[in-house]
Amino acid sequence: MATLKDAAILVLNAGSSSVKFALFAAGTLEPLCRGGIEGIGSRARFGGAVGAQAHLFEGNLPEASDHAAATHWLLDRIRRADGIALGAAGHRVVHGGPDFAAPVVIDEAVMTALDALVPLAPAHQPHNLAAIRAVKSAWPDLPQVACFDTAFHRTMPRLAQIFAIPHDLTDQGLVRYGFHGLSYQHIADVLPDIAGERARAKVIVAHLGHGASLCALRDGRSVATTMGFTALDGLMMGMRCGAIDAGLVLHLIEQRGMAPAEVSEILNRRSGLLGVSGISNDVRALVASDDPRAAEALDLFAYRVVREAGSMMAALGGLDAFVFTAGIGERSARIRSAIAEGLAWTGIRLDTARNAANDTRISADDATVPVYVVPADEELPIARAVLSRSPPL
Repeated sequence: MATLKDAAILVLNAGSSSVKFALFAAGTLEPLCRGGIEGIGSRARFGGAVGAQAHLFEGNLPEASDHAAATHWLLDRIRRADGIALGAAGHRVVHGGPDFAAPVVIDEAVMTALDALVPLAPAHQPHNLAAIRAVKSAWPDLPQVACFDTAFHRTMPRLAQIFAIPHDLTDQGLVRYGFHGLSYQHIADVLPDIAGERARAKVIVAHLGHGASLCALRDGRSVATTMGFTALDGLMMGMRCGAIDAGLVLHLIEQRGMAPAEVSEILNRRSGLLGVSGISNDVRALVASDDPRAAEALDLFAYRVVREAGSMMAALGGLDAFVFTAGIGERSARIRSAIAEGLAWTGIRLDTARNAANDTRISADDATVPVYVVPADEELPIARAVLSRSPPL
């Protein structure tokens, strides 16, 4: 095993139906290779690798019915590669609970604590931890670092974190954690090079993908976000309902006789764009459809972003820049246009050609509030954290 400065850092980002990976040169943090497996649990497919080491992953992906099989296929390819010596591994872990506010080197005590948080993120946390265990099985002595989606939001003021529930429940950790923190960390890191001084002012970042949320940044730090105790809160998403009247949940259980598991299935997997349209959770499919329900789903998605953006502006006391990121945010000119129209009163105005081309700056030159499109990168912040946290070998 090479010393860390001469080695490669492996980053694994295990989602609900995917495993993304990246290899970075530890000395420079230059990406050596990126890729991922999508559709795990249905028709898994390797999305293809890019970079100088992409040849390591040539060949067919075997049947990957679960995350374990997909992860082991990736690790086997890396393990058999010539010229790649791993120095450490980093992992996206969705939920860090109240105790993990920064990246941490993983040991048995950390794993026990993270296992206890599985009920707070049941669609993601088990896959995150499975990837950690898979790496430990392949390389027992390899240092591993956990990086948390929730950690970025621990800078929020207390009033932004607590709910209006009995204080003893708050003291037990039932607070607003927020998610997508690694994505927001990346935006905070790169935005000064894109937006200059405005990056340190009052910024709203819209992470719009299968999961969606907003974050209000001041001086590059989170002061408010839309997701809450779980990743179900806030914006309407691909299959998740987002913010909803708690009384409706009680009604489904008490008056409709639904079991909690059935309600969970509705709110987490049968709502959002899929539920409203009855067609798909994919914005591209909805844009291509002439069904009025598809249009309504898209309109509601944009409306919810506009509504929640208003709350972010209230937390910030104004707005100096707006950033779109993640799959929908980066690629859907229609969604961005609809959101910009709803926020026109703030001084946001898009340049039609720039928006259609997915340019980095898509706002008109004379717009009061500039609008940017910045590609999401959750892997690079993890690599940086690994480099700073891993012990020397």
